[in-house]
Amino acid sequence: QALTGRSKLQNERASINQQIIRQMRMRAGAENLLRATSNNKVCEMVGLELSYINSNLQLLMEQLEGLNSSVDVYQNIQETSSIPLIPLGLKETKEMDFSVSFKVVQTSISPLLHYLSISDHLTGSLIRACRTPSRNDAGIETLAKYFSHMPLLESRFFSASRPMGVFFTWYDSFTGVPVCQQNPSLEKASILFNIGALYTQIGTRSNRQTAAGLQVAIAAFQKAAGVLHHLKETFTHTPSYDMSPSMLSMLIKLMLAQAQECLFEKIALSGIRNEFFSLLKMAQEAAKVGDTYDQVHQSMIQTPIKDNVPFFWSTMAQVKTNHYRSLAHYFLATALLDHQLRPSDDEDQQEKALSQAYDAMPDGRSALDILRKREERRRVGKAHLRRAVMGHEQGLRIHGLCRHLRKLDVLQDILQASHKRSLAKFNDNDREDEFTDYLEAPDIISKTEHKAEMESPMSTKVKVTDFFRRLGPLSVFSAKLRWTAPRTVRLRLEDRDLGFTLRGDPVPVQVTSLDPLCPAAVDGLKDGDYIVAVGDADCKWMVVSEVMRLLKNVDEDGIDIRVVSLMDSGLPMPTKSATYCGGIPKTYSMICLAFDDDKSPKGRKVTKKGSFLSWGVKNHLKSSSTLSLPTADYSGTLPWNKPCPTFPSSSSYNDPALY
Repeated sequence: QALTGRSKLQNERASINQQIIRQMRMRAGAENLLRATSNNKVCEMVGLELSYINSNLQLLMEQLEGLNSSVDVYQNIQETSSIPLIPLGLKETKEMDFSVSFKVVQTSISPLLHYLSISDHLTGSLIRACRTPSRNDAGIETLAKYFSHMPLLESRFFSASRPMGVFFTWYDSFTGVPVCQQNPSLEKASILFNIGALYTQIGTRSNRQTAAGLQVAIAAFQKAAGVLHHLKETFTHTPSYDMSPSMLSMLIKLMLAQAQECLFEKIALSGIRNEFFSLLKMAQEAAKVGDTYDQVHQSMIQTPIKDNVPFFWSTMAQVKTNHYRSLAHYFLATALLDHQLRPSDDEDQQEKALSQAYDAMPDGRSALDILRKREERRRVGKAHLRRAVMGHEQGLRIHGLCRHLRKLDVLQDILQASHKRSLAKFNDNDREDEFTDYLEAPDIISKTEHKAEMESPMSTKVKVTDFFRRLGPLSVFSAKLRWTAPRTVRLRLEDRDLGFTLRGDPVPVQVTSLDPLCPAAVDGLKDGDYIVAVGDADCKWMVVSEVMRLLKNVDEDGIDIRVVSLMDSGLPMPTKSATYCGGIPKTYSMICLAFDDDKSPKGRKVTKKGSFLSWGVKNHLKSSSTLSLPTADYSGTLPWNKPCPTFPSSSSYNDPALY
């Protein structure tokens, strides 16, 4: 049932992504018409249509935010009494079309093209499995296996001078805006993002009522933080905003905060002893969780993260900040109110423990005075209970502001139970004649014995076998070099001499010192040719001695060999569109290459392709061969003054070849 719910959620996300694309295409057409016309009546009609389209886009974004707030799909909230955690949704992608790539492969690594059908089937199956991975270690292994294959595929088929013709399309997990480009780095970064997201879902679904389940959750969130940190450090400037450095930094903090929360739950799982030192320890542990969530919330409300993070996430972080800080004040108040200093107690140890819980002692009092005087203990304890009650009330108020949080009954039950417990203890220690007790309890210093740390999972370093190994050595038979089609040459002995020598260091074997008058040269053999087959034997991985053994017993009729020649790879191949990115700020805009369709193919001037890791610093150029895709400003052309939601410029959706 959980898998069915998650699949349904992914299907809904994909449907919303397609609707966003449709609305943006419609908006692109309307905006083009608005620029082209000078008729006031048409401008008025187009303006009305644009306002309708922008409203639809805003509704779609709200629906996508609702899907990102569906934590109940990833964890069985009805059967747990723990505070819900926030999972990260997987990035959606479009299925790639490899049919175009075969045209490039035929002119670059054609020596064993017939093996591609088998290997491509294996690769396609792996790619399809990565779109809907299982939410367990097997799913992580599937994604990691494909991620480890990507460098091999990139080295084999992708060249900087000749585009492959395959577009990788991924949707932003928060906004649903598509990013499409030919560079496989987008594919690798997105797969790495999904590995981290899958770890968060594994941590979210674990049973946090048991020590083993909590340990699984802790490890999963720490590994998620490690994967996202690796993504941030390796792919520094990805075009998708959900993988931008600022967003990834926030997500790393969120994962570590949830790991710290699970560590706190693990400490409290066996029960909290009603003992002075134990209560002080739990107070500082709870304060640590509250502080980590406060750091997450501060990151979420920074521009431009706050415009893309779901409101559910930021309110949940704020609620947890208030909840755990209130728990810290409750535990410290209980330690002071329920445990008076006895002659048998270690006074020095209690004084040291209490003084280390504060930056500054309450109202300038010393820790020893508070411990020795019963009335002082009660006053300071009441001050902490007052802050606990106020913190719980603030958490409940914030909880009521988010409609998605209001659906989580278990969260509301926990918040209300904690509030009632603190309020009841405050009333038990309150006196009717105390109207002038305005002592303010200081903040509690956060401290933990088990700090959540990023963990670099070994799953991102899976040893794999090259699917296309039978094409030959990767250093030779790849798209970086251009090859002729395989040719058949008939070898015949002439005075026990083949007419050439062989060289292979290490593989494959190459023809050298060719006699231009020998029969093989007359039949088409060239100096520098690579031998890929002798008879029916594939010899691309054979050394010189092995090939010589095959040629050793050539009879009078001779034997057929297949050879390929290296072509000049210095001529660049034009590409109409190298990168497409929509819905990102100008600092993340990538360069999209284009050319004038009116010019002949020979006269096309192509701008050099920008690197995947480069910033869009050329947006100010207005040449005919370069088109930048920042968010457009229509404040001067739109016939209304009402600000529109910020969506990507949709002019790039006019090219149907991208989809």
